[in-house]
Amino acid sequence: MAPLARAGCGACLRTGACFFLLVSLLVFCEGCKKVTFNVPSRLEALTLIGRVNVQQCLRISDHVSSSDPDFVVLEDGSVYTTNAISLPSEGKTFTILLKNVQERKQKKIHVVLLSHPKKAHQMGEAVLRRSKRRWAPVPTTIMENALGPFPMQIQQLFSDTAQKYNITYSISGPGVDQPPLNYFYIEKETGNLFVTRPIDREEYSEFKIICYARTLDGYTPEIPLVHIIRIEDDNDNPPIFDPLTYTFNIPENSRAGTLIGQVTATDRDERGTLHTRLKYRITAYQLSPSYANLFNINGDTGSITLVVPGLDRETTSEYTVYVEARDMAGQRFGLCSTATVVIQVDDTNDHAPMCEHGTYEAYVAENTVGAEVANIGVVDQDAPGTPNWHATFSIIKGNEDGAFKIVKKPDSNVGTLCIEKGLDYEKAKERRLEIAVNNEAPYAPAPNSRAISTSTCYVIVKVRDVDEGPVFDPCVYILNIKECLPAGTMVGQYLASDPETRNSEGISYRIISDPCNWITIDNMGQIRTTQLLDRDVPEMKFYQCNVTVSATDQNGKTGTGVVVVNLMDENDNFPVIVKREYIMCRGREPICLTAVDADQPPYAGPFRFEIPERMLSGWTITQHDEKSAYLAPVGNMPYDTYNIPVRVTDSAGHGGTTEIKVRVCDCTSPEECGPYRVPYRQAPNVTLGIWAILAMILGSLLLLLILITLCGCCGAAPVSSKHVSDDLANQNLIISNTEAPGEEVMDPNILPLKISDQGAGMSAAGIKTGGQECFEMVKGGHHTLGSVQGGGHHTLESVKGVGHHTLDSGRGYGQSMMDGYRCSYSEWQNYTQPRLTDKVYLCGQDEEHKHSEDYVLSYNYEGRGSPAGSVGCCTDQQDEEALDFLDHLEPKFRTLAETCVKR
Repeated sequence: MAPLARAGCGACLRTGACFFLLVSLLVFCEGCKKVTFNVPSRLEALTLIGRVNVQQCLRISDHVSSSDPDFVVLEDGSVYTTNAISLPSEGKTFTILLKNVQERKQKKIHVVLLSHPKKAHQMGEAVLRRSKRRWAPVPTTIMENALGPFPMQIQQLFSDTAQKYNITYSISGPGVDQPPLNYFYIEKETGNLFVTRPIDREEYSEFKIICYARTLDGYTPEIPLVHIIRIEDDNDNPPIFDPLTYTFNIPENSRAGTLIGQVTATDRDERGTLHTRLKYRITAYQLSPSYANLFNINGDTGSITLVVPGLDRETTSEYTVYVEARDMAGQRFGLCSTATVVIQVDDTNDHAPMCEHGTYEAYVAENTVGAEVANIGVVDQDAPGTPNWHATFSIIKGNEDGAFKIVKKPDSNVGTLCIEKGLDYEKAKERRLEIAVNNEAPYAPAPNSRAISTSTCYVIVKVRDVDEGPVFDPCVYILNIKECLPAGTMVGQYLASDPETRNSEGISYRIISDPCNWITIDNMGQIRTTQLLDRDVPEMKFYQCNVTVSATDQNGKTGTGVVVVNLMDENDNFPVIVKREYIMCRGREPICLTAVDADQPPYAGPFRFEIPERMLSGWTITQHDEKSAYLAPVGNMPYDTYNIPVRVTDSAGHGGTTEIKVRVCDCTSPEECGPYRVPYRQAPNVTLGIWAILAMILGSLLLLLILITLCGCCGAAPVSSKHVSDDLANQNLIISNTEAPGEEVMDPNILPLKISDQGAGMSAAGIKTGGQECFEMVKGGHHTLGSVQGGGHHTLESVKGVGHHTLDSGRGYGQSMMDGYRCSYSEWQNYTQPRLTDKVYLCGQDEEHKHSEDYVLSYNYEGRGSPAGSVGCCTDQQDEEALDFLDHLEPKFRTLAETCVKR
């Protein structure tokens, strides 16, 4: 067998006949009966004898053992030889002992090994035959990778119908006439089934072939049989690791039992058997056997754990171990393979950084800025380039004024001490700095170790004296100036001194920058105002100005300082009421007065409101809040305009009087109270512009021209009897507003009549006198052209004192009546002049300043002329007789007229 050769366990069976015997004699026992195996007389070590069914004898067995040390029994019942043995002629017997400790059960299986001559297994021998075989045999089992000789008989098919018929056998299916081809064949007469070559179970685990039993004439007395040929697994595949090299990481100083990683191997053999039951173990260490106790591997899962907490990256940063996976539950005759496991120890911050030197010394000239003082190196045993190795620097003493800082180079552990502010030799000739060094990552000491202490070092900086210019003390001088001081007033003094001698003699001063031009400085350092400084002036609304001053000594050395000028507020303003005119309606609700003060606290609110005693009898004032009060009348104050003095005082007692004008008006809201609503008040003078006067004049002239034209063209037409004809209306417009029933129309001819104003109280009239007609404009009501005093709505025929007239009755007036309608020019002027003035006045009083609707409106051309011509009132003057159209009425209109005539 090939797997026995891979195990390296001595000599395998040296001939193919030995394997043929093992395959053909392998049996399974039933229960705890005696089991007999026919084996060759000579057996090599680690040879498979056969397999017994231990679960059928004892369902659960904790311990399986053999009474003969030359044989070993595995958990699945497989029996192997441990040594090379030769069987005596009478055979060999031993016992398999099965124990269940928990249930306290014990069973025994007796095994008998008989030496069988080789000739008993030749082809065609009756050893494997039965005298009578059923048509449905048990499934056939073939050992994987059997060595033959081939072809090898594996089964015999037999049909009971062979007692009556001459039966021939045949097979088909996979392994016969389907891929893979020609693996099996059957003898037609005997039914012996043969395999032609070794079969790999990992390639084909079983075959399902169809078996036929037929008579010579083709009759099939048996139903075709599906026969299963199973390939029994042989341990021919070793476990395989994928990948062959594993890399795991574990932090240093980890605790015992920490999981490092897991390795996994796979076996292609049949699952659930000992051939795929793997055991893992560590076989070797690459560096030294002394590390054998550091790691442990779980034999069943392949998990690698740490045994002792002794990993130190600074001592050993990497370990290489070899792991083996062996099948057959780890038995020494199982197949195995190995993998390499690299265990890398990750760094933790278990070492504190240390300064290269404990003390550093450097020299620096005073007033130097940005110079490098010293480079501070750091040594750290942790992994370079990691946060556990990178150092951080902090100055814990000696840098209270912030004159120094440390700049660290990015790729190194060196900190550079630099000067942030210039040093003053006169203040301190030497600076002693204490610097602490730490890591970017927090410390993680090993278990049961002492705490990690912070490393410190000292830097002594010695300052060298340099001749320097005057120095102002202080550097920034706060100067508070009261407002409203006269120009030239001395408000302060700002002096500089030589830092070496502390003397101010021989120093001159000047202003370098003064954006506000508020102050000047002389050679004595005295500061004076340049102008009257008032906070209420818009140019001084920010109340503060920064002035830069320079001081120069006799050697030309210069120093600068800053004067911050603050303009302080004075109580030079009293509170005033902003809104001074109010309207109070008939409800006489109190008025809220609000005061403001240009000064700032404490010269502002709260304010106090009061009315002088001479006005207290009519009005009262009540404090509302710090800046407002309510003003209310006493009793029912008459409608009028009142001027009320109100005195407002600030918190410092500085106050003034503001006169409030209140108009008490008969209104519901202040918007309704116009100038004419308040009694005892004259209307304001209204001045019209030149364009308004010109518009009024042109409007009046246009309206007058229209009226004169109407009077000239609308004369009275002579009245005559006309016969109704079939002709058209001759372009005349008949005004019709008759609301009376149609049957009351008695006259066949319809004639417009003009009613004079000879009757008392006529409201509208049209007077036609030869070539002139007078009109009266009427406001209100609805009237037609013939409306008269007697009613609000009239027909064309309505007249004063007459209810209804026909055309004939209308003729009775004659020319004398028409002459009575005439009016003189003075009457016309007296009538129209006041009405035109009212119209013009109403146009001016329109809120939206729109024109009156009495103006003549122009109409657009609609595309073609009217057949009737103009429809104006003057059209009837084209013909001498305006009613000729009545003679040319259409037939339908004549029929209507005849119907309306009373018979």
